[in-house]
This record gives sequence, structure tokens and C-alpha cells, in this order.
Amino acid sequence: MSVLTRNYRDSSIHFQKDVDSKSSDGILTVSKNDLKRLNYPQWAPTWDPKDDHAFENIKPFKHIDRGLFGDEEFKSLRNVENTEFKHVTPKLGLEITGLQLSELTDKQKDDLALLVEKFGVIAFRNQNFKNLEFDEIKKIGEYYGPLHVHPTSGAPLNHPEFHMTFRRGDSKEYQREFSDKLNSIGWHSDVTYENQTPGITFFTMLQTGESGGDTQFLDMFEVYDRLSPLMKKKLEGLKVVHTSKEQANAAKQEGGIERKDPVESIHPLVRYHPVLKKKFLFAHRGFSRRILGLKSEESDNLLLFLFKHTQSCLDAHVRMSWDENTVVVWDNRRVLHTRTLDWDSTDIRHAFRVTTIAERPVGSLEEYESWTPELEEENLKLKDYYLSLSAGEYYEKVIKNN
Repeated sequence: MSVLTRNYRDSSIHFQKDVDSKSSDGILTVSKNDLKRLNYPQWAPTWDPKDDHAFENIKPFKHIDRGLFGDEEFKSLRNVENTEFKHVTPKLGLEITGLQLSELTDKQKDDLALLVEKFGVIAFRNQNFKNLEFDEIKKIGEYYGPLHVHPTSGAPLNHPEFHMTFRRGDSKEYQREFSDKLNSIGWHSDVTYENQTPGITFFTMLQTGESGGDTQFLDMFEVYDRLSPLMKKKLEGLKVVHTSKEQANAAKQEGGIERKDPVESIHPLVRYHPVLKKKFLFAHRGFSRRILGLKSEESDNLLLFLFKHTQSCLDAHVRMSWDENTVVVWDNRRVLHTRTLDWDSTDIRHAFRVTTIAERPVGSLEEYESWTPELEEENLKLKDYYLSLSAGEYYEKVIKNN
């Protein structure tokens, strides 16, 4: 087993057979005691057996990023009466009050996309977002791209497009979390095992305690820019395998469901952002497992160096604090994030995520401009072949002649 393999027993998103329950009609959900304590019971996490393998991984499509249509001065947002923008740090993070996400025009939505991409992550305070109907929230998300259906997490009944996170009101939850590890930090970008990975994400708090549970974010532009020119040159063109297999196996072991088959994808280690026209490091402990063309020890050590470098860049990170009327929106390409489990009370933490699918990760402007769904379909036919090659074979058959 690789030293990079991660334990995916994540009780915040997965069904837990030892503490959760099954309804009379066979729907898996959280315990009856937790259900009684929900402020928003319609958002209770469920794992519906009818959804097991009912979905397919998304087919290649041409993504049009709404940030390309945004105004770099953000006048449609800044000029709204009583709106305030507060920088969290000079480069990363904003807090905004006075804007309602539920009331934005299409022009404002375009500006929002560019604003999120430019600052990485934005906390919107005093929102009514969670009080909208399910379909209204989906429509807002769909403006930015198709909605991702998570393969294993809880979702409101009959609405698999929502990804739920749920910290149970169980005094033993904290002890279970730290029973075999020293901290709860797990830097990642969501579902990067997909062939086309997320862009804009909306994360909305439904219920939480007075403090704690901050979400932390890391700027991967800055992480990449800190590397030496020689290291950047060495990393250019390398490909990394991202996998959902461990996450899927963990869900099955806990008695949950798989909405679709596990998937592995090959992505550039250094990725190009098509709106901001900058490069950034695109690998993390969550799903990145090996670099093609390197032997296992070489791949492990290079990835471990990059992960250690990433985790050490706490001068390129922000913490976003939560209350029950906050929505945080981020660019899943540019930033990594991690939960922070820093409370041991019986407070419930209940939230939902809407994630939109963006472009297929690429390493350059030229690759972005030449990409088509038809070419991608042909490339996908070679994926298993590339994955089967040894380090020497990959060099001879893929690298040497390019």
C-alpha cells in the first residue's frame, strides 16, 4: 500500500452503520435522535438505495466559464447600496455584506464568478440562500455549469445534486475522529477524480454551534509561485492519477451507497486557469496518488515533498468562520480546503454544498484552446492503456517522442 493512501472513514459525509439508521421504507439516514434535533429536517442527509449506481460519470462537454464575461471592476456588485467588501488577506479571501446571492442578476452572477476566481474564496454574510426551494438553489448553481452528483455522500431525499456535511450530536464523535490520527486537517479540492473537475462551489451553513468548525483555504497559485524556476520546469508536463476508489470502498464498508462507479482520471500536475491565465499546482493528499512515468518511490517522494510544501504555506491561507446565515463560495480549481474539527461538544453542524462542473484540467493556454469533447472522447479510450504502463514504457511510448 502506498504511503499516500488515505483513510476515508469520513463520518461527516458518509453513512455510519454503527450510529445511523434506516427508515421503514429502506432509506438510510442519520439517527432518530439526530433527526429530532435538526433545524432544517428537509435537509437531512439520506442515502437512497434506489440511487445506487443509478448515475453515470459526466461525459465530456465544452465548459464556458462565466468569469470570462465578468467586469474586472465589479461595478454591478460594488455599487449595490449598503454593500461592504472586506479583504481577509491582500491576495486571498473576501467577506461581503449587503448582497443577497438569491437576488443577483445574470450580469451580477458573471461578475461574481470573476470575483470568486480572483480572490479564491468569499464569505457572504446574512444570506437567505438556505430558505430557497431546492430547485431555486439548483438553478443558481446551474448558471455556472452542470451540477455534480457526489458518488457517496448524504443528500436530501430525491435531490442528489446536493452534498451534505453533517457532524452528529454525539459526544463520542470527537473521540472517534482522533482515535487513530493526530489531527483532522485534510487539504483537498473536491472530487478531482472526475475527468472534468469542479469550478464554482456554494457551501451553505444550516445549523452550527456558536464557534468552531472553521473551513480553511489554501491558495495554490501562491504555493506554485513559491517554487524555484528550475523546480517549475521539472514539474511542467507531468501527469497525476486522481482516484475515487478509496472513498468508494470506505462508503461501502460503512454500509452506504455508490451512486456511480469509481473513477480514475489523469490530470496535469501543473494546471492552467483559463480565466486568470495563471498556472498553479494541482495535486493534494485527498485524491492524487501517483505521477505517471516515475517509479513508485520517485512518485511518492515527489508528491510528499509537494504536499509538505503545500501544508507549510500557512502564510498563503485563510480561515473562514461560520454562522447560520453564511454562504461561502470558492473556486475549486485555485484553492484547497479543509475542515477544522476543534470542538468536542454535542453541537450539531449541518451544511450543504452545491458544486458545478468546469473544464477538463489542462496544462496550458494552447491545450485549453485546442480541446474539444470529441478529442477528449478519443483520449479517454487510451486512459487504461496509460495507467497500465510501467515507468520505462511510459517514457518510451508517451514522453520520448513528444
